[in-house]
Amino acid sequence: MVAFLANKQLFSSSRPVWWAGVLLSIAIGSLFYLGAHRTIEYDAGERFLHQAQNAQYNINSRLNAYTDVLRSAASFFHASEHVDRASFHRYVAGLDIANQFPALDNINYAHYVPDAGRQAFQNAMRSSSSSSSSDSVLGYPQLLQITPPERRSEYWVLTMIEPLAEFREKIGRDIAFRAPVARALAQGRDSGELSASGTPIDSIHQPLGAGLALRLPVYRNDLPLSTVEQRRAAYLGSVGIGFSVPRLVQAALEQMQVRDARLVLQDVGGSAAPGAAVQLFDSKPSSAALRPGAQFSVVLPIDFHHRHWQAHFSAPKASWYSRFDTWLPWLAMACGFTGSLLFYLLFHTLSSSRMRAVKMAKEMTRELRTSQARLQQSHQKLRRLAAHSDQIKELERKRIAREIHDDLGQNLLVLRIDVDLLSTRTRHRHPRLHERAQRMLGQIDSTIKSVRHIINDLRPTVLDLGLNAAVEWQIAQFRTRSGMVCELIDHDTDIRIDDHGATAIFRILQESLSNILQHAHASLVRVELRQAHGMLSMIISDNGVGLHDGSRSKVGSFGLVGIEERIHLLGGSCAITSTPYGGTTVAIAVPVSDQASAIADLAF
Repeated sequence: MVAFLANKQLFSSSRPVWWAGVLLSIAIGSLFYLGAHRTIEYDAGERFLHQAQNAQYNINSRLNAYTDVLRSAASFFHASEHVDRASFHRYVAGLDIANQFPALDNINYAHYVPDAGRQAFQNAMRSSSSSSSSDSVLGYPQLLQITPPERRSEYWVLTMIEPLAEFREKIGRDIAFRAPVARALAQGRDSGELSASGTPIDSIHQPLGAGLALRLPVYRNDLPLSTVEQRRAAYLGSVGIGFSVPRLVQAALEQMQVRDARLVLQDVGGSAAPGAAVQLFDSKPSSAALRPGAQFSVVLPIDFHHRHWQAHFSAPKASWYSRFDTWLPWLAMACGFTGSLLFYLLFHTLSSSRMRAVKMAKEMTRELRTSQARLQQSHQKLRRLAAHSDQIKELERKRIAREIHDDLGQNLLVLRIDVDLLSTRTRHRHPRLHERAQRMLGQIDSTIKSVRHIINDLRPTVLDLGLNAAVEWQIAQFRTRSGMVCELIDHDTDIRIDDHGATAIFRILQESLSNILQHAHASLVRVELRQAHGMLSMIISDNGVGLHDGSRSKVGSFGLVGIEERIHLLGGSCAITSTPYGGTTVAIAVPVSDQASAIADLAF
């Protein structure tokens, strides 16, 4: 109520409220600006994320392509019993890795040498290098000893590498002198799968950490490889590729639409033993760090053969906005401010008329509620009047029936006795008078039957014997009059109800059976009567044509309305259900007095 009064004072036409409209317009314009800015930022962020995912996909695709090169090189070694340096050179030259795989540095082969066979391997390589003219032509140096020279339990010695010119100094090197590389090589030997140590390759041709390697084991073709022991017995060495991480990533990064994007690639360790993150690549190492709200950033995973890489993409938000995107929030703010101010002025202009309309509506509502209350009171009075009228009518019927029975019935009975006596005395002496007396006697009997019928129509005397007897009598009369099959189900219950209620229930039964006889076209009627737990219920059902649409509101038809009104006056409930050609069911239930209900429950 306080808020309504404050609102009414604020928008009163007698006070200047232009400042409220300006403040409201500024607030709405700010919301428009914020909404447009958030929408543009969201769209730019989605474009950035889509470009980053494309770069991630390109990196994965290139890694898969280089993996295929490695698998083909391993297949080349498995396809031949012995691969010499000349055939290896021809194979790598045919791949044209400089043009087809620009990030690939070399393809190499490391021969596996246990420590017990080190000296024999070195002697064999010396004699092979001195006697082979093709090695000198290709430029392979003579292998004098394994480097580094320290003794180890196992060696993986590089014996072939292509292209040789840039990596000639690596011939004879044991690539397993570093522990992570040795573990990766041993794991690949025992599992027969690709292995990657994640350790950057040291080379004078590129910065430290710029190169990585992938390796595949090479086994003898004539030995089984089902178990770890069998793979170790058949193991010959490892074929590998070395590639440049900057060239691999830069090619994928160049496909992004915005050149200010930065990519930091990190190796966070293997799936079995994750370790500290090692930075593999940074596209902009000297870039100044931006505040978190001024840039888009996302971290996407890359699977490098059981090693987890993380690609950290970031870019300034301003790089993803067009000139139109820069001005759109201000344009939205101006539109929101102008539109809301105009709307506010229109609202303020119409506020006074609106207040008058609201006041008029409230007055009309108050009058309508008053009229509704009066109508409700009149309706209640009409119901009480109808109930009183119905009660008077029943009492008048009962009085008339009693007077007819007591006066006219008794007189007719006395008259019949006299005429019967006259007929007896004139039987032999006066035939013509006797015949006239017989006709009078028949006329008197017919009159007595009509009187009894009138009395039963006014109020059946059988009601004095109880509702059960009255219902049975009415059903018997209905069977005789209609010829229909009419069943009574009373559950052997002695109905205890006052005279007023019994008369109402009997009249409802009369009206229902009359409706069935006139409109239902039924062949079977079922009446169920029950009294239990303080309630008297009666269900009347037939198998006739059912109620048609609008039959309840038919002009001049008050049968169903009368039934519902009688039940309402008794404080009960009435349900009338029907389906087309599925019959009609009238179910009523009225409360009975506690004493009558207790007697009925005990009898039941």
